[in-house]
Amino acid sequence: MEAAAADNQSPSSSDVDVTPRGASSAVLRALQLIQYDDSDSKLQAAKEIRRLTKTSQRCRRLLAEAVIPLVSMLRVDSPQSHHESALLALLNLAVKDERNKMSIVEAGALDHVIRFLQSENINLQESATAALLTLSASISNKPIIGSSGAIPLLVNILKHGTTQAKVDAVMALSNLSTYTDNLTVIIQTDPVPSVVTLLKSSKRSSKTAEKCCSVIESMVGFDEGRTALAAEDGGILAVVEVLENGTRQAREHAVGALLTICESDRCKYRELILKEGVIPGLLELTVQGTPKSQTKAQTLLRLLRETPYPRSEFQPDTLENIVCNIISQIDGDEQSSKAKKMLAEMVQVSMEQSLRHLQQRALVCTPTDL
Repeated sequence: MEAAAADNQSPSSSDVDVTPRGASSAVLRALQLIQYDDSDSKLQAAKEIRRLTKTSQRCRRLLAEAVIPLVSMLRVDSPQSHHESALLALLNLAVKDERNKMSIVEAGALDHVIRFLQSENINLQESATAALLTLSASISNKPIIGSSGAIPLLVNILKHGTTQAKVDAVMALSNLSTYTDNLTVIIQTDPVPSVVTLLKSSKRSSKTAEKCCSVIESMVGFDEGRTALAAEDGGILAVVEVLENGTRQAREHAVGALLTICESDRCKYRELILKEGVIPGLLELTVQGTPKSQTKAQTLLRLLRETPYPRSEFQPDTLENIVCNIISQIDGDEQSSKAKKMLAEMVQVSMEQSLRHLQQRALVCTPTDL
């Protein structure tokens, strides 16, 4: 009962502030064990820290000082049995805790995580990928990870890793892609074919599909990314399917990707997008999407019609006229019929929304307003 004995001792200068106030006995014991020199105590501490921080945000804060000794357990000269336990403990410490995310990277964990990404131990590789996913959520860590050499390794895992490692890798790439300087590094690794492969094997309404489309939207800002997506069998179709059936955020990424492609070279990509049956999904987005999705969907519809330029006053540039113009050019009765039905439904929904808006305005009017 070392923890109890320690509680009864008068603190020496070396004992001051070693453990946080208000910590439970389990937290105190874990912090004591992780400081011991023997490997068994450290391993026990790592497992206990992992357990305590699995769901408790409070424990993540109280155990923050375990970061440095846990990172030391990742060294090459540490027993191999320590690596995964310490890594998983660090992973849990980093969840939803920005300070711990930064502390883990500052303590030098990144070099070890990168080494584990190249490990032949599948479990260790999966844990390292999950750790990078969590650490890459920190704004402060994004440029550090991007310049560390981790991105090519993540793309390699996206190509050859286990299913779970691939999912974590694409999510980490999505996180890293929000830092502009990382985009050039990512596109140089040719990630699009592997991202499309993962997207096609994922449920379109899943978080995985959302993150795949996030990466694709970032990559099609480059000519190499657009060319790679168009060259992949079913690549544009997979994005269109997410536009139709994905989460609200995924649909925003999907329409953003298609709009970027079409704006880059309308003549080259217009037919490729149209033939995948994008019109019904775009019509729905103009009414039911996020504000950004609605704007992007309307802009893309204008680009997809026969001429992208405004019509004369005799044929106003309304959404209905734009869509009718596109429908008239679509090959195939089934696709054309579906688009016409969607247009009718869109007009109906738009009218209902306008009516509700007028009714709401009427309700808030006071006699003095009339």
